[in-house]
Amino acid sequence: MLVIIGYAVSMGCIFGVYIIHGGNIGVILTALPFELITIFGGALGAFAVNNQPKVLKATLATIPKALKGSIYTKARYMELMALLYDILQKARKEGLMAIEKDVETPHESEIFKKYGAVGSDHHIVEFMTDYLRMMVSGNLNAHEIESLMDSEIETHHHEAHAPIAAIARLAGALPAFGIVAAVLGVVNTMGSVGQPPAVLGGMIASALVGTFLGILLAYGVVEPLGGLLEQKSEDSAKELQCIKTTLLASMQGYNPSTAIEFGRKVLFSTERPSFAELESHVRGKK
Repeated sequence: MLVIIGYAVSMGCIFGVYIIHGGNIGVILTALPFELITIFGGALGAFAVNNQPKVLKATLATIPKALKGSIYTKARYMELMALLYDILQKARKEGLMAIEKDVETPHESEIFKKYGAVGSDHHIVEFMTDYLRMMVSGNLNAHEIESLMDSEIETHHHEAHAPIAAIARLAGALPAFGIVAAVLGVVNTMGSVGQPPAVLGGMIASALVGTFLGILLAYGVVEPLGGLLEQKSEDSAKELQCIKTTLLASMQGYNPSTAIEFGRKVLFSTERPSFAELESHVRGKK
């Protein structure tokens, strides 16, 4: 909703002031369909050439996320850390082998079922269970697992950033395609140089609409969208870092209460629960 409001305010101010100052909105509306086809058609064609199919698919899947609120809230992080606490507490009391069944079949685990928000998230469950499985096997030490976690989080970052980089390149190309549309309009005008001044003026105005639209779409629509998606990508990576820090603290011998405190500290301050809030939540879930 905030995205739509932002776009509405932006466009309302730009076109509203133009109209208030006596601008003829009819000139823009008349040229709009043809200029949009030229600019967006050329940009989208180049966009398809510039990106692999997997990036195109990821971009189409990522854009709708911008219109939704962030799922990475304080409540979600508290659920995540309560889940980690329960798993680590069970391993501490009953031994690491006690969580083997939870790790191998998380969809059947009562612990994962208790935390639906994160327990049903495929990416989170897979990341968590992969490293819990390594902890159960005992074949790797904390430093080796930390290195592996860092590599996976880095891979996750690159994959999540690919569609964002593609959108940024699209934003950078739109002004150029606006100039292309404007130049074509000028060429068309020069071919009609014998027309009356009023007709030529309208044709030149239509040509300039192309430049205007290219710049507006780049910096008023596409680039802000890319920036928002980049921030959401950072939020998703922070969740993985929270899991990493908590599990490594556990491997280094800290009790579950202290381990989740390590995980709490890596969260952004805007979503980080206080020590008392997290402790109360964990106790309430027992």
